[in-house]
Amino acid sequence: MTPVNATDTLYRVLIADDEPIIREGIREAMDWAALGMEVVGEAEDGEEALERAVELNAHVVLVDMNMPFLNGIGLIRALQEQCPGVRYLIISGHDEFAYAQEAVRLGVEDYILKPVQADQLKAALERLRQRLDEEHQRTAYVRQAAQQIERNIPLLRQRFCQEWMEGQASGKNLTEQLTFLHLPSGSPVQVGVVRWPAAEARQTILRETDRQLYLFAIENIIAELLDDRAHVLFRDASSVIGICLWQEAPEEIGSLLEKQISACLNISVHTHVEPHLGLLEEVPDTYRLCREQVFEEVKLSPLVRRARQLIQEEYAERELTLESLASRLQVSAVYLSRVLKKELNDSFVTLVTRARIRKAAQLLDSTSLPIHSIAERVGYDTQHYFSTAFKKTMGISPAQYRKNGGTDNSSAGPI
Repeated sequence: MTPVNATDTLYRVLIADDEPIIREGIREAMDWAALGMEVVGEAEDGEEALERAVELNAHVVLVDMNMPFLNGIGLIRALQEQCPGVRYLIISGHDEFAYAQEAVRLGVEDYILKPVQADQLKAALERLRQRLDEEHQRTAYVRQAAQQIERNIPLLRQRFCQEWMEGQASGKNLTEQLTFLHLPSGSPVQVGVVRWPAAEARQTILRETDRQLYLFAIENIIAELLDDRAHVLFRDASSVIGICLWQEAPEEIGSLLEKQISACLNISVHTHVEPHLGLLEEVPDTYRLCREQVFEEVKLSPLVRRARQLIQEEYAERELTLESLASRLQVSAVYLSRVLKKELNDSFVTLVTRARIRKAAQLLDSTSLPIHSIAERVGYDTQHYFSTAFKKTMGISPAQYRKNGGTDNSSAGPI
């Protein structure tokens, strides 16, 4: 049934009765326009009434109970299947309780006995019109609400993810919310954070309008780099930008984001992206880890941050050594080694190994590549050397790791 706005459209009425004089009498007895209705057709038997009601998209059918081929009850049942929005008003010469009972069960609006009295019919039609008006008004309100919700889906997603990361959504409600917001029902595969420290440090002199414009620009750059991967961006109370990704981004997405934002906006941001392998309820834990990492970034010197970034990007290069890295950063190898140990509490070799093993674990999880190929991809000359380093870091061999479907050992975490 097509919804009707009763204020400017007439409800379509079909008169179904096997007696022409009855049909004519009903048609002529009413001021249909005053009732907000129009007679669009007539039928002299139940089968014709069914066909015409469908064809004319009738809103109201006046039904004679005792028609040939298909009686009134049969017609109503058939119409309920084919046109569930139709309303019925029975006009019958049968004053039988069984008919009335069945009519009530089928949702008939009114039951009028022949001979039809004009005032009774008018009153019944007015009641029916009022119910139709109310129903269509409710439909309009629901449709408007649905359209409003659809327009606000991006904002609702952001608010939901913010509340989710704060631990305010869990269990069945969490899955239902994801479905309602047209998001995948499974866990995000990556969670990330982007922080612009200068916005906080300079808040007293940075105009709020400018701050919001920069944050909006940062979000646009993030969305552009994530391309069409299923994701949601949101801000927490301190304007840190959170990222939930349901399709995996490249491992170097964090450094790519920092470079692009710096190039486009000439500002420095800190990013951290973590893979998430746990349950939906555990996503906030991964988010908190990311957030802790970016807030630790302010303690790092630009030299250490740049060194770490190069290691993350070039860990697979066999030529990557402490000396080559120090040369690129224009410092001595001794000094670079000392500041890495001081600020990250790890040596150059440990940082490179961790980056290599982390990538190897991802390849073992997500591909069927042979172990010797994975060893080459992450920068090891031999499978034996790779397996030794992997077992020392992860606690089990690469083959056992793959067989077990991964491990909870976190020692190969981000550098």
